[in-house]
Amino acid sequence: MRPGGVRSFALELARGPGGAYRGGERLCGRVLLEAAAPLRVRALVVVARGGAATHWLEGRSVGVNAVSSDYAAAETYLRRRQLLLRDTGETTTLPPGRHEFPFSFQLPPTLVTSFEGKHGSVRYCIKATLHRPWVPARRARKVFTVIEPVDINTPALLAPQAGAREKVARSWYYNRGLVSLSAKIDRKGYTPGEVIPIFAEIDNNSTRPVLPRAAVVQTQTFMARGARKQKRAVVANLAGEPVGPGRRALWQGRALRIPPVGPSILHCRVLHVDYTLKVCVDIPGTSKLLLELPLVIGTIPLHPFSSRSSSVGSHASFLLDWGLGALPEQPEAPPEYSEVVAEEEMAASGQGPFPLLQDANMSLDGPFFAYIQEFRYRPPPLYSEEDPNPASEAMRPRCMTCS
Repeated sequence: MRPGGVRSFALELARGPGGAYRGGERLCGRVLLEAAAPLRVRALVVVARGGAATHWLEGRSVGVNAVSSDYAAAETYLRRRQLLLRDTGETTTLPPGRHEFPFSFQLPPTLVTSFEGKHGSVRYCIKATLHRPWVPARRARKVFTVIEPVDINTPALLAPQAGAREKVARSWYYNRGLVSLSAKIDRKGYTPGEVIPIFAEIDNNSTRPVLPRAAVVQTQTFMARGARKQKRAVVANLAGEPVGPGRRALWQGRALRIPPVGPSILHCRVLHVDYTLKVCVDIPGTSKLLLELPLVIGTIPLHPFSSRSSSVGSHASFLLDWGLGALPEQPEAPPEYSEVVAEEEMAASGQGPFPLLQDANMSLDGPFFAYIQEFRYRPPPLYSEEDPNPASEAMRPRCMTCS
């Protein structure tokens, strides 16, 4: 038996372990109290808190001394307080047994996604405190996950992304030729579990073979006191076939699948989480030829018949520019976010709902070959009240009552 007559004191949320919340929803739960004997209680308070915080140290040498600078910043998104037993100046006596105290909070309409990084985090928790006379307070704490909706069905995230770069291959002081790279993807926004079809052209006019690669890179940016700290990690990558001297290679929809990673965090003042598709060409004796295309990882997948239909024409022209042929049938819609990031995976992670990533070594080792049916769409025909192919005069039927 615990001292003071309290056998157990705990918090339970209505959605259980692994349940995620979003801004504007209600956070419901209950405080469970089991008393072994009549219990005198002064107050029972529940507080919900959430916010972002960053912190890191930077050292530098000043003469023979080492000086470190401390950088820290914080931002609060949620602070709610509810009295389940009000402190009136007099104690309340609870009988022995099990007691339940329900609570409910209205979350703010906008919240930042939960996140755990090396130099910062976004965390949400709820804490219950039991105050009793002449006895230390008892506390119970529960962490919950928030996922900010990021809808990729917007014109900005449905727009194709493209770029081109070139570099002169050099060996010592000799010019070995020009290597050029151009790449396109059909849109900017994707969700975990989707495949990015990469369309690229590698033109090798040098005297040595080159190796094309592609990777999705996550960049975590931490901000405090006007300074920034960044950490990068490769979340997915693939390598193509070597391109010989004087040869040209085409990627007609090389597939790069997005693993279950956290969504982009773009609206936090102390930390950001950004994604980039990097297509590069390894050139022997010369630094890499690198092309970066911005990505946004969302939580609401692409709607196959609503938002997508508005950009069918631009999508088709984007693909036809690369000399692609007939269009196959429409692929199935991408999976829901909850199907890719399962509750079991969230519960297995001790610090947050998303797995921590390995450091990015930009060599992008470990080739990953994958192919998928290309996403192609043909624009619908233009509507006209006039027949574009009228019948000839000889074939046109004549009225039987006319002479």
